[in-house]
Amino acid sequence: MKILFIHQNFPGQFLHLAPAMQARGHDCLALTDQSNTRNISIPVVKYRHNVAAPDPAACRLGRNYTQMSDRGVTVARACMQLREQGYRPDVIFGHSGWGETLFLKEVWPEAKLLVYSEFYYRGMGADVGFDPEFDPPSFDQVMIAQGRAAHLGQALVHADAGLSPTKWQASTHPPTLRDKIEVIFDGVNTEVMKPDPNAVLELPDGGPTLRAGDEVLTFVNRNLEPYRGYHSFMRALPAVMAERPNAQVVIVGGNEVSYGRAAPNGQSWKDIFLSEVRDQLDLSRVHFIGKVPYPTFVSMMQVSRVHAYLTYPFVLSWSMLEAMSAGCLVVGSRTAPVQELIEDGVNGRLVDFFDVPGWSKMLTKALARPDRFTEMRRAARETILQGYDLQTVCLPRMVRWVESFSPAQG
Repeated sequence: MKILFIHQNFPGQFLHLAPAMQARGHDCLALTDQSNTRNISIPVVKYRHNVAAPDPAACRLGRNYTQMSDRGVTVARACMQLREQGYRPDVIFGHSGWGETLFLKEVWPEAKLLVYSEFYYRGMGADVGFDPEFDPPSFDQVMIAQGRAAHLGQALVHADAGLSPTKWQASTHPPTLRDKIEVIFDGVNTEVMKPDPNAVLELPDGGPTLRAGDEVLTFVNRNLEPYRGYHSFMRALPAVMAERPNAQVVIVGGNEVSYGRAAPNGQSWKDIFLSEVRDQLDLSRVHFIGKVPYPTFVSMMQVSRVHAYLTYPFVLSWSMLEAMSAGCLVVGSRTAPVQELIEDGVNGRLVDFFDVPGWSKMLTKALARPDRFTEMRRAARETILQGYDLQTVCLPRMVRWVESFSPAQG
């Protein structure tokens, strides 16, 4: 087959799939934004997207759709150029999140169009209004959230099929669209992310050297913000560190915003919640190490005694599954994305997202008596090996799914 992958930040979710399809003899090509500087293992074409931001006052609820459809037009025009050069894909596989796939059936109506359907914004029942401290429920917010789903619905309506990484993320789509979606997780490389009793983590800036078996509590976000429970975690820390005077806390994440609103007055969420508890912490044992290279992340998971993971009802982070694969005891928020993988008391522990005293108590208990959680850590890794392993489960399923759209199958 000729397969065209489309992602403004390629490879993204196609990191493993694209080279696997190429290795199986398929003719693969990637189309991505010109600003993308990532190393790409398959042939690539880039498009230039320079469109002025829409006027919010003029667009109102249509602003998001205007931005996404503008990118869709840019991508469609780039694809028209490919068509004029004689390129005819059998399958197009793109991420629907930025509008890139919206008009591709108009370019190649004969091609099978697959979309990565990561999340469908809802007015109620997911992230909107979940955390009243930062997002008080209001009907305006409900309408804004529903409006943000317009391009996602259009993308899936015009596609031949969609793919979601988890059952819960698939379930956010309306029932009329849900039947078009296959659920396959992206996959965890369990050969890399595995327990290592000899693991060592060298902390930067003169921090201590941490080893597997040390009393280490970890927390990971792409960016430190409320959507991923940074505020609940920081508020739980003073009691944990008071009870565990030898515990070391390692926090990974940047100061930008991945989801939700920016912090007020030009501040960062990191500093806002650190300031709230600063006087109650021994900061010599709290290590903010920013964004780290993947090998550093692997070592951190391997030395972690307890890993805290919180999220709004939203897209599930790869880091939680990787922590489970490394044999960490994951203490997770009792929210639907987490509950799909973690069964409380079986392969991890669950605490209500907002229960700060509950978080302090559970994290303290887990740090104090690691021997009591040995079976949970083993069960966590087994969960990933059986259902989410890259090479034996996820990648073979994804390859078969894409190949099922071959013209030869029709």
